[in-house]
Amino acid sequence: MSSMTITANEPSSDAEVQLTNSVRRALIERVAASPSIKRAARLRDFLLFVGYESLKEGRGEIHESEIGARVFGRPDSYDRSHDNIVRVNATELRKRVELYFSTEGANEPIVFSIPRGSYSPVFQRRPAEGVSFAPVEENRPSDGVVSDETPVPGAHVRVHLLWGAICVLLLGACAALYWTGHRVADGATEGKEPTVRRFWENFLANGRETDIVLPDASVFLGQEITGRAIPLANYIEHDYLHESADSKLSVDQRRALAVVFGSNLVTLGDFRAAQQVLSVPWAASGHLTDARFYSAEALKRNNVILIGGERANPWEHLFNGSMNFGLDYGPDSNTAIIQNRTPRAGEQSQYEVSLGRNAPMGYSIVAYMPNPGGGNAIVLEGTDSDATNAAAEFITSEQQLHKLQVLAGVPKLTYFEVLLKTSLLSGASFSSEIVAYRIR
Repeated sequence: MSSMTITANEPSSDAEVQLTNSVRRALIERVAASPSIKRAARLRDFLLFVGYESLKEGRGEIHESEIGARVFGRPDSYDRSHDNIVRVNATELRKRVELYFSTEGANEPIVFSIPRGSYSPVFQRRPAEGVSFAPVEENRPSDGVVSDETPVPGAHVRVHLLWGAICVLLLGACAALYWTGHRVADGATEGKEPTVRRFWENFLANGRETDIVLPDASVFLGQEITGRAIPLANYIEHDYLHESADSKLSVDQRRALAVVFGSNLVTLGDFRAAQQVLSVPWAASGHLTDARFYSAEALKRNNVILIGGERANPWEHLFNGSMNFGLDYGPDSNTAIIQNRTPRAGEQSQYEVSLGRNAPMGYSIVAYMPNPGGGNAIVLEGTDSDATNAAAEFITSEQQLHKLQVLAGVPKLTYFEVLLKTSLLSGASFSSEIVAYRIR
């Protein structure tokens, strides 16, 4: 770096007079608020933590263990040789910081990077035109994975490697899904029947952008391990990550939680549900994101489509109180229960189904309602991920939506809830029938 490079703790010389801590802090906050970082909550927290710490007078080197504990909820004495979540995320953060300064921050007079071998931001005036500015790339093998949340733990725990491989595959699959959706939007704006078209046009009529929020299977598994629910507030603030240090849990439970919460898993059925939604031309421009990286700010600003039940997608907590149909589980988690809170004539108050790999049927819930933050919301959930996929198929099916409209006797579909009984064949939804519905 040139002689004009300044670390956060070295204010001096006439040439550096404008690089005050307030200027640096404001810059860090602008970068943290950029779209590529603010939606990845852990990367945003990472940047704000190292940024603010580096501005403290007399602050020494920021250590990996500090970041692991303060940002990622690791125990103070966790084994960094087998859990490199900080280094993995540092690599990704460096890339996104560079992206900011080359796109929306292209006119920033001051830039910064987080150099290899350090976690303290290094500030400099933007180099003259023609001089490139880029953070130094990591050369260590442990930093070679591109992922927000997926650590590459030690080889002595096979399940770590398996989950790591799953996450990498899903990351690639989600990227393919995103671009597939856009290709559909570009080349298939016609061909859907009137009921489907009117439904989606009505959903999007407010002109807001739409977020498609995938569930977080990791948080579901974490609740299975601990036997404790994770409230939405704890999920938003990432407080649940500290459970891996809970002394009341066994060593094996704490180790399993550290791996689970360090991963970001999506099931195949939930992935297919997102694919179904993106196959609709009017919805194909939606933003695909993950429950863990979603924010209350985005929920207030946009339309939202939530995929998966509340235990895997805690954001659904905001909607379940106003829904007639609700998903619950038996004490041993081997039975799924649909609660019908106000049963009508011919309806049951509960619908139960045994869960298992070869379960022949399941239940799906589709709820179309106002978003409490503004705009519209769709909740798609099922007794398993394949039933969730069936819920997504419902809102993209002309036959199913038209049948609901005829049953309800309405000229067009406004807000509604539907309970479906879904037949499963070889791990996929085969057919669905409407068991009960409500028109709001």
